[in-house]
Amino acid sequence: MEKLSNYVSVEKLDVVCNSIEKAHGLPNECYLGGDYTKYERKYLFEDKWVVIGVASSLKNIGDATPFNLLGIPLIILRDKFNKIRVFHNVCSHRGYKLLQEPCRIKNALRCPYHSWAYDLNGKLISTPHLGGMDKNDAEGFDKSNSNLHEVRSHIWLDMIFVNISNNQIPFEEYINPLNQRWSKFWPEEDQSLIVHAGDSGYFLLEAKCNWKFAIENYCESYHLPWVHPGLNSYSKLEDHYHIQGLPNRFAGQGTLVYNPRFEGGETFPNFPNWPKENEKIAEYVALFPNVMLGIHRDHYYVYWLEPISHNFTKEHMDIYYVGEEAAYSSKFQSLREQNYKQWHSIQSEDLSIIEGMQDGRQSPIFNGGNFSPIMDNPTHHFNKWVAQELLSTY
Repeated sequence: MEKLSNYVSVEKLDVVCNSIEKAHGLPNECYLGGDYTKYERKYLFEDKWVVIGVASSLKNIGDATPFNLLGIPLIILRDKFNKIRVFHNVCSHRGYKLLQEPCRIKNALRCPYHSWAYDLNGKLISTPHLGGMDKNDAEGFDKSNSNLHEVRSHIWLDMIFVNISNNQIPFEEYINPLNQRWSKFWPEEDQSLIVHAGDSGYFLLEAKCNWKFAIENYCESYHLPWVHPGLNSYSKLEDHYHIQGLPNRFAGQGTLVYNPRFEGGETFPNFPNWPKENEKIAEYVALFPNVMLGIHRDHYYVYWLEPISHNFTKEHMDIYYVGEEAAYSSKFQSLREQNYKQWHSIQSEDLSIIEGMQDGRQSPIFNGGNFSPIMDNPTHHFNKWVAQELLSTY
């Protein structure tokens, strides 16, 4: 990998790290593609804990799906011990991409090229005609050297995290600052109650922009009166507070007035240990680099980003409730539908905004943006995280 200065101005990144009053946002080069994207993939995605899906999307043993992390082909599967595992999606023989579509693997994952096959642990178990016709072994060939390469992974709150380069701190240490913050709302026994909605629990939005714009926008509530007038009518700008997690791994905002208004007067079950004095608090945190989380007394969501290119991002929303009845029963079906529509509407309202910022970055005179020293602290926090991570490689 070439030097950082070949891709983006180091001087401009230094300015991002200034105090918010003197800082600019990330420079245009960080959004406009070219070789910079490869540099970012290495140091912000391969070298970090990143989200590539949710475990509940693979419900049965043998379920498998391909995933490309900015071009890196991966396989996510549920093995025979019901464990989610992640492998590099490449046959060890001739480099063929093994899995093209989601499927159910019964016994083995077989390569269509020469029929080499792997079990659900990634072990190479079959090599037809390896030593000549009808000779499936060859002297000196050790199958154990040709197993699939497993990717370091961890499941937390149903999210599948991976660390491609296997160089990050242990996941428990990485997530501890956020886990400690949220333990006052829902301790681990409450977190274990989350169930993915059986219906109205997932949607996909496609954003014609760089993934970072979605994070920057999510971190702040400054835009609420103009972009989300419906939401702002009952959860006003002044009802929000900033969240800036240290170490510098997450940022976002919270509200003091969470009080959903659903038709019919019904409500969802609440997390049993959510403090009564904080029942109207909800928090919305971006966990860097690519996942946005929302916790409320009665539901939780994962809004994770799949960067496709420098100017195209898939946004996946998965919604969870407290227990099986809230997530699946007909009793709460109307509420689930209403909550789904609410979040789909709110997140969709942001699309034209973040896409407009992508268009604006074509301007050669734009300095990366100036921050409000009062309203933009979490967004600056994220910009600074990107800049510092890049500068640490210089």
